[in-house]
Amino acid sequence: MIGEIREATDRKTTWQGAEGLVKQLNRKLVGWSNYFSLGSVNKAYRAIDSYAAPRLRRWLCKKHKVDSTGTTRFSYEYLYDTLGLVKLQPKAHSVPRAKA
Repeated sequence: MIGEIREATDRKTTWQGAEGLVKQLNRKLVGWSNYFSLGSVNKAYRAIDSYAAPRLRRWLCKKHKVDSTGTTRFSYEYLYDTLGLVKLQPKAHSVPRAKA
C-alpha cells in the first residue's frame, strides 16, 4: 500500500488537483482496509496513516512550491478535515476478530 501511495503522490502528478488526488487515495485506502480488515490490524493501519498524511503534505508543498515542510500551511486538520483524507486508525476499533 505504501508503494501505491508513493506512486499516487509522485512529483510528476502535481498537475492534478488536490481534491482529485485525495479522492483517489481515499478509494485506495478504504479498499485496502476493507480487504485486510480481519485480525489485528492496528499496527498496519498506524503505519499507513503515519505515511499517507506526510506524503500528501510533501506533495502539496511541491505542487504549491512551498520551501518549508508545510506543517503550518498544510496541518493535519487541513489534510483530514478540509481535504477529507481518510484516517484508518479509528476504524480499527470496530474491526471484527477472526475466530479460530
